[in-house]
Amino acid sequence: MGFGVGIFLILIGAILAFAVRDSWSVMDLTMAGYISIGVGVLALILAFITLMSRRSRRRLDRP
Repeated sequence: MGFGVGIFLILIGAILAFAVRDSWSVMDLTMAGYISIGVGVLALILAFITLMSRRSRRRLDRP
């Protein structure tokens, strides 16, 4: 998962959480939107941490 996937999940989650006022008998779309926003934020944080660790490893390899 990269930055694009995280932003996409946040976008879809925001649409479901704030724009859709419907629910199925099986699932509440508002809650699914909030969960999607959370997963998207987590994906952005993990992508940022991965990027920073790669950059610090490259700096340590070069004299």
